[in-house]
Amino acid sequence: MTHRPDKKTLLRLQFLARVIHKECRHLMTTDQRLFNHQFDVERAAQLDLNPALSEQVEAFVGRFSRLQDTIADKLLPLFLVALGEKTGAVIDNLDKAERLGWLISVDEWMSMRQIRNQMVHEYVEDLALLAGALQSAHLFVETMADTANKLLSELEKRGWLENSG
Repeated sequence: MTHRPDKKTLLRLQFLARVIHKECRHLMTTDQRLFNHQFDVERAAQLDLNPALSEQVEAFVGRFSRLQDTIADKLLPLFLVALGEKTGAVIDNLDKAERLGWLISVDEWMSMRQIRNQMVHEYVEDLALLAGALQSAHLFVETMADTANKLLSELEKRGWLENSG
């Protein structure tokens, strides 16, 4: 395909690529620090008494959520537009990404989204739910990073990143 995005779209894609690269790096660092031990209900119960642990959880949840949003809500639709594709609802864009081989599974991505919602909205009341959601999110970090790297590689293959010409 010889389609090339306009300059404004190209600059936005390049910006989002830089952001995603940083977000991946920060999420991986926080993930390694937070999950150096199993995150279970007992550990979740320490959050009120351990500000450092609480801040690590907040950083993990924020970084996990932000990377997921940046990929699915910002980069993916813009990338599809740059390719001359029609975009739609997030689920439709994810379906296209799966068909293009950029995403392992729409269902898996939607599971990550549901886990994110559990971490963000329900953890204050239910420590078991928080611990389970955090453990599940931890298991998805590598999948999300792989998806980000596939998208960034696709941009690079097309010569749409700064160092690609």
